[in-house]
Amino acid sequence: MSTLRFHAIKESLSFKPLQIQEKERRSDIFGKNVFNENTMRQYLTKDAFESVLNAIQYGKKIDRNMADQVASSMKDWALSKGVTHYTHWFQPLTGATAEKHDAFFETIGGGMAIEKFGGSQLVQQEPDASSFPSGGIRNTFEARGYTAWDPTSPAFVYGTTLCIPTIFVAYTGEALDYKTPLLRALNAVDNAATDVCKYFDKNVKKVTSSLGWEQEYFLIDKLLAASRPDIILTGRTLLGHSSAKGQQLDDHYFGAIPTRAFNFMRELETECMLLGIPVKTRHNEVAPNQFELAPIFEEANLAVDHNSLLMDIMGRVASRHNLKVLLHEKPFAGINGSGKHNNWSLSTDTGVNLLSPGKTPMSNLQFLTFFVNTIKAVHENESILRAAIASASNDHRLGANEAPPAIISVFIGEQLTKVLEELEGVTKGKLSPEEKTELKLNVIGKIPDVLLDNTDRNRTSPFAFTGNKFEFRAVGSMANCGNPMTVLNTIVAKQLKDFKVEVDALIEKKGLKKDEAVFNVLREYIKSCRNILFEGNGYGKAWEEEAKRRGLSNNKTTPEALKAKVSKEAISLFEEMNVMSKIETEARYEIEMEAYIMHIQIESRVIGDIARNHIVPTAVKYQNILIENVKGLKEIFDKNFTSVSKEQINLIEEISGHIEAINAKVTKMIDERRKANAISSVEDRALNYCNKVKPFFEDIRYHCDKLELLVDDEIWPLTKYRELLFTR
Repeated sequence: MSTLRFHAIKESLSFKPLQIQEKERRSDIFGKNVFNENTMRQYLTKDAFESVLNAIQYGKKIDRNMADQVASSMKDWALSKGVTHYTHWFQPLTGATAEKHDAFFETIGGGMAIEKFGGSQLVQQEPDASSFPSGGIRNTFEARGYTAWDPTSPAFVYGTTLCIPTIFVAYTGEALDYKTPLLRALNAVDNAATDVCKYFDKNVKKVTSSLGWEQEYFLIDKLLAASRPDIILTGRTLLGHSSAKGQQLDDHYFGAIPTRAFNFMRELETECMLLGIPVKTRHNEVAPNQFELAPIFEEANLAVDHNSLLMDIMGRVASRHNLKVLLHEKPFAGINGSGKHNNWSLSTDTGVNLLSPGKTPMSNLQFLTFFVNTIKAVHENESILRAAIASASNDHRLGANEAPPAIISVFIGEQLTKVLEELEGVTKGKLSPEEKTELKLNVIGKIPDVLLDNTDRNRTSPFAFTGNKFEFRAVGSMANCGNPMTVLNTIVAKQLKDFKVEVDALIEKKGLKKDEAVFNVLREYIKSCRNILFEGNGYGKAWEEEAKRRGLSNNKTTPEALKAKVSKEAISLFEEMNVMSKIETEARYEIEMEAYIMHIQIESRVIGDIARNHIVPTAVKYQNILIENVKGLKEIFDKNFTSVSKEQINLIEEISGHIEAINAKVTKMIDERRKANAISSVEDRALNYCNKVKPFFEDIRYHCDKLELLVDDEIWPLTKYRELLFTR
């Protein structure tokens, strides 16, 4: 292994960065490989084009005749780009994307063949679903599952394949993917928000949820990564002593982008442009070899698809640059992990961002309505929102370094807090003309000025208002955004639905005017959700104790957090909003628990293997070198050898102590793993892996990392942190 390590370092240092030539403007190539609206206008008949547009905008069904026309045109377009195959591209509950390629090629007899692609192939396929997670919805031997075309997300060409975004459902109709519940949640928030918008603008017919994700990641040399079994098998380093220099000088953040990384980014961005992914921002992040890219906001469903596609593309492009992308939330101990901030907002078909103040008191009251209802939604469902970001990998990040804590709270800044405090004082019932004037001119009328001056940023807040959107910062870098976006849009939809019921009741039963009713309901909401608002430091025991007093959950581990997903409240919420059935919700709980168990189990096996088969033999080898040295000193100095060999003997003893501890702890860890595997209940098994198996990781790591400092660097088998993080 030490030979492999030094060979990898030598090859890495000799690699010459690929030169990237960008001959065309980004605007000229944007969406070139996407069957988007512009392309459809060129290839579809007028009727087919309008049919697809109605499906996208209003959810209307496309009949089979029109589907045949769309398929034929899509095939012609794809063939003009050298495409040979098509695939239904979907997002099963594995966390990755899935695709099965079929050729357009069909034989027609007489030794002849044609390219064929019809509406039936476009609209629905039946892949083998037996090996995808189902959470007990169907038996393994029942392989039937269906993919169905999602016309709201345009087809695209990648390589020589036409990729058609689809949903994935079981034979019995239950969702087996991230996209299906997301589309239902987006429909729910559209209906609920549109109804509320009509208080302020009767012309609003549709409300769209938008998402702008910020993808953080690490880039390391591919050969160095290949020399680390833990990175290859788990996506993170399970062992390794911290580098003397890490991120303490803050010299990487926003610094000059290293050449290899820069060339990788340029090629990646070109690929994104061709696929219609509107990436805009790139920069160094805080930790060495950590970076970020972010796109322009898009409709949430499309944004989720684009992020899933991006994560696939990143790995392929990186490989061409002899690099490896690490999307794990905590690939290196002692430095920042990676997240994927989800910037979320709602916009109307009249062009209004509902989370951005306007120029009139009425538009500002509309802003406050959606602003306060979002806060209320988070307050009522904070544990469910926490469950949406739970994973084995994100557990390492939440609460560490720059990341937000596992406690969900909302940050709105000092100035907006004052605005809400003033609204708490609104008179109950009908408002006097003087109070209305005061509210409109001196409270909600000043909101745009408040936001201009509200420069507070709280990096420890998991859910923060940042001027015209809410930023959900606790989402992990490996996550499919569909999960948190499904939950967020569902809870906001439910809250807006309840809000309308309450406002209508005050108007109809109490005789209040519309704005009076809105003020009255918002006042009570503000009072009831004070506990979720937090402006302070989210780290440490002080906030944990304060959060406990406020009644906020603090689920630090995935097995704890996921319980909220199958609570009576969660099941009722998803059923009421027609997002997920009880069966679907419980299946996802089981799938995510099993995924947690598998991740910890794999890491346990890997750390045990590396510790016993790589670290201990290397330590013994170095010990033998020291023993030979002591023997030599004894021959030379005879009786006086103890004074000149004291340090070597101490070192031999110290190494023996670490070897003994490693072997003992690996043995105990394996025993606990066997006990956990024998538990039938998925919940109890996950808790055992969390509380009985996982704690051994740090103990084993401690002794291995100590040996890294003691053993001769020339024979140490694992590529070290300084080499992984500072080889560029």
